[in-house]
Amino acid sequence: MTARVCVVGAVALAVWALAPTFPNYDSYYHLVWGRELLEGMTPSFEAYAAPTKHPLWVLLATALGLIGESADRALVLVCWLSWGTLVLGAWRLGEVVFGRWPGALAALFVAGSASFVLYAARGYVDVPFLALVVWAAVCAHGGRTTRAFALLATAGLLRPEAWVLAGLWWLFGDSRTWRTAILVALAPVVWVLVDLLATGDPLHSLHATSALADDLGREQGIAKVPGAFAEFLAATVRPPVAALGFLGIVLAIRLRGWRAVGVPLGLVVAGVATFLATGVAGLSILPRYLTVPAVALCVFAGYALAGFTTLDAGPVRERWRKTSLAGAILGAVVLAVLAPSVANVREEVRFIRASHDALVELLDDPAVRAGLRCGPLTFPNYRLVPDARWHLDAPASAVGARSFERAERGVAIFALGTKGLRRFGFADGASPSTNVPDEGFARVAGNERFAAYVSC
Repeated sequence: MTARVCVVGAVALAVWALAPTFPNYDSYYHLVWGRELLEGMTPSFEAYAAPTKHPLWVLLATALGLIGESADRALVLVCWLSWGTLVLGAWRLGEVVFGRWPGALAALFVAGSASFVLYAARGYVDVPFLALVVWAAVCAHGGRTTRAFALLATAGLLRPEAWVLAGLWWLFGDSRTWRTAILVALAPVVWVLVDLLATGDPLHSLHATSALADDLGREQGIAKVPGAFAEFLAATVRPPVAALGFLGIVLAIRLRGWRAVGVPLGLVVAGVATFLATGVAGLSILPRYLTVPAVALCVFAGYALAGFTTLDAGPVRERWRKTSLAGAILGAVVLAVLAPSVANVREEVRFIRASHDALVELLDDPAVRAGLRCGPLTFPNYRLVPDARWHLDAPASAVGARSFERAERGVAIFALGTKGLRRFGFADGASPSTNVPDEGFARVAGNERFAAYVSC
């Protein structure tokens, strides 16, 4: 196990160092909130189009904020190390449930997911959340119940899907004690208390998330769930792996019984139930809500492909071995056609880095800094607001979105280029007119990705 940790950890560190990236919208907002806490202010959870806050992520962002502006890169490092922990967790879960080679393949499938790689590169909270959930599953399978519930409680402070996992396990498992009951209730109680203290609404996260989905026109409702389920799952782990995962579930239940594979099977069932619940609750239907069952399917996919190694010699093992070999060859061909290439991932990483550097360069331009004395900094929509607030150490009143409110004076930033406009210029629910300078604004600075206009 030590060798695995060293190898996977070294890979994570190398990628973080050699291919620098920066946090996504949600995580930059958490860094802003952490800085507000350090300055003795109430976090601006109610800012326009602000994402759902995650209590433990806010706490981590606050601690990293002590580093200074480089806290954004430190947050990405946490996610890369969490990615390595997730890969190791999938490896260990597959190993303890099915055996050595199914576990190794499970790790390979998780590591090979472009979605998980990009989540780590953009500092998504989902990566440490998934790492905690998978290692909780490892502990649960090994009978370390209290430790498993403690890990789920911690995960529940990152994403509420862990509440469902812990709650279902407590209700239908054989671990109903006062200690586990406290651990099950801990995360939702803390979440509600944070909402109440910061906003006065104990259910602010639920209300704000639902309202934001309405404002941005995102897919909502139970009617959208079936189609989104297949699309999002295939996009996260690719169709061949997903198909192998479902085949692995059938084989595992038939050959081992559902109790023997209850932990990874529970992750699939609870994850799907949570995805359905988002549709019922009217929340945005996003691929990230299917990450838990996606990881579990990687474990079952490892069993479908290498489960024959766990059988004694005989005709069943031989048939399975030949079928797996043929399936592996076919799957490799399909993956080569469907999976994003390394070049595509590299291009996205370069785009992230170049966009960040160009924005920072523009915000540091003397003409832009002078223009900020005339009024607020505005963007076409919400997408770059937290990035700018973090770099400028600016309050919510100093940086805004023209899709929410147009300013008569100040600095207006515009994205340039087809991809830049698509990523930062246009947003669901925002008028295209926000990408056109208002009367009285004149261009004062720019680069190949952004332009700044000022009106005083």
